[in-house]
Amino acid sequence: MSTHQDRIAAAFARAASQNRAALIPYIAAGNPLPETTVPLMHALVEAGADIIELGIPFSDPMADGPVIQRAAEHAIAQGVGLRTVLGMVAQFRQQDAETPVVLMGYANPVENMGQQLFAEQAGLAGIDGLLIVDYPPEELGDFSQLLQSHRIAPIFLLAPTSTEQRIKAVGHIARGYVYYVSLNGVTGAGNLDTDEVARRLEAIRKHVSLPVGVGFGIADADSARRVSLVADAVVIGSKLIATMTQAADRLPRAQQSAAAIDAGARWLRSIRKALDIAREGSDATTRASLSGKAT
Repeated sequence: MSTHQDRIAAAFARAASQNRAALIPYIAAGNPLPETTVPLMHALVEAGADIIELGIPFSDPMADGPVIQRAAEHAIAQGVGLRTVLGMVAQFRQQDAETPVVLMGYANPVENMGQQLFAEQAGLAGIDGLLIVDYPPEELGDFSQLLQSHRIAPIFLLAPTSTEQRIKAVGHIARGYVYYVSLNGVTGAGNLDTDEVARRLEAIRKHVSLPVGVGFGIADADSARRVSLVADAVVIGSKLIATMTQAADRLPRAQQSAAAIDAGARWLRSIRKALDIAREGSDATTRASLSGKAT
């Protein structure tokens, strides 16, 4: 069985060996129902996910758009908190020892549990990475070391507004991969400029040697395909959650999980197909030149 950070590296290596970007879906733990989450994680892996980002429900998710906010509120109303999420990952690990799981959220739930206890429990659950939106890298030295002692990769966001100093700080402390937010604003907003993303990734890669995933603004197979030609990973959340929510809405509770899982997996499979096709038309040399890396 792979160690935690090794799972992330192995996932990117598998994608690279297939000459494609990794596919990283984001889902909100507990949405639409707490019992949906673990079967959904397995279904997304079967549909082509390389890494799963699992959102920790939080009452004030400042970087998230309305789709993810509503999903978080729905989960909280059903009693889903950080300890529940850790239990979900531990349950997922009973059947899947290979797919990396990254928790994404905000500092408050982690601080309430305590950094030491969180790191211990997350490590035991089989979590591979942690992305906390409101933990700046410049202030995270001790916690970063604590996470790594439990084989959990500290993962960070970079944005179009990130300064060279911030990029350097992230390049120094981050492990696993870096998540580039392709748009200013919240998740699920705006239109994607792939040429601008490519320019920003070139600047980031001067200081960051890790794989760089791109998210925010990716809403369909075409935008995913275009981003996949310049990024190491495509991160996609709001549209996936909206697709599942629409499928489950107005159904009786007993039918919601199956409907959400089926719709989410079907939609993600279309995204994975687009990434595979994009790489079939792009040889390794072209891929390397687009991503700013030597073959």
